[in-house]
Amino acid sequence: MALIADYAITPDVFDITSYSSEEVCGLQLGRIKDAMLEEGLVRDLRDGEWGRLLGDPARPWHRRAREIVKKLAKQGRLVPCRSALRTSPADDRGWCDEALAGHERKPMIGGVIATGSVKAAYPKEPVVERIDALHKAAWWTGRGSSVRLERSLADYRRHLDLVLRFAKSIQFIDPYLDPGREDYRGFADLLAVAGDRRSPPLIEIHRKCPGDHDRLPLNIEHVERALHEELDQILRARGLSAEVYVWDYFHDRYLISNLIGIQVPHGFSESGKSKTTRSRLDRRDRDDIQREFDPASRRHKLRTQFKVP
Repeated sequence: MALIADYAITPDVFDITSYSSEEVCGLQLGRIKDAMLEEGLVRDLRDGEWGRLLGDPARPWHRRAREIVKKLAKQGRLVPCRSALRTSPADDRGWCDEALAGHERKPMIGGVIATGSVKAAYPKEPVVERIDALHKAAWWTGRGSSVRLERSLADYRRHLDLVLRFAKSIQFIDPYLDPGREDYRGFADLLAVAGDRRSPPLIEIHRKCPGDHDRLPLNIEHVERALHEELDQILRARGLSAEVYVWDYFHDRYLISNLIGIQVPHGFSESGKSKTTRSRLDRRDRDDIQREFDPASRRHKLRTQFKVP
């Protein structure tokens, strides 16, 4: 199961002449639209050459194709993918070869969506499936709204890899997030995955203030000291920074990004003895949680705010 997956799409999928009629083309594109725009990423093959091809008016693209590609780009779901083959594809099968070569280098969680004519050239390749037969592909039917995983850094990285590498904004919301604690030691390494890219993401960390709700003295200084001590060096080395918000009491835990919102019941702590279930939020709830942890909303009392490093 995967909460978010990356795909490659051969250009003929968007071409009206690949189908028996324009209407059929639109219906087939409707089969993948919601998945791409809610829970998917699409590889912009050959350093953006794929996207530029889809903008060429010389080919009879379906109007829905322009809409989908435009929204993918606007939402940050059209993700860069460097060239895998030496020469540019000459036809749609060539684009499938390019996608498969990229998959060999960096495996997709999803697969290659093509038309029947392209799939016919790869009859025994499970990574490639025709758009009208996606129900046959394990990588398509394996999509889900929740996932069970180990409470370990390895599983966290595996399930959040696409978000950490491609999201433009990421909020870690966990009232007990403290990388100085033994069970949160791996959090710095998790953050590091988001680094070393041309445009670093906006990162926010939200946690509660120690003492709030416990009728104990507030200990804001402990939070600031621990986060600086544990995160400054690794964030600086990866070209990252994070805005930290320390609130009064809250309980629920989430990861909110421009690509996906995920409910994380045990937050980002590790435990070798148990599993946890993470669930994808719908867009409405994701947006509402983002507003909840905006200081302007005043739904919580902000104790302090600072930046690391």
